[in-house]
Amino acid sequence: MPRGVRKTALEKLQEELMEVQESIKQYKESLITLDEKEKEIQDKIKLEQFKEVSTILDEHEMSIMDLKELLISSKAE
Repeated sequence: MPRGVRKTALEKLQEELMEVQESIKQYKESLITLDEKEKEIQDKIKLEQFKEVSTILDEHEMSIMDLKELLISSKAE
């Protein structure tokens, strides 16, 4: 019993190409999402680092200006 019309080699290749193009599109979208997530995580890391510095400044009763002056003077030496 015939099961239907067989696809030509060209039709098979066109379908395969469409599948590959769809996969590429999905990977590109995933890369965009991952890039956004990477930036978000890096921003959170910076925020946490600033919080740590702020805590240290508070513990030593220093202001941001005190830290700035300390850094500038240590760089000049």
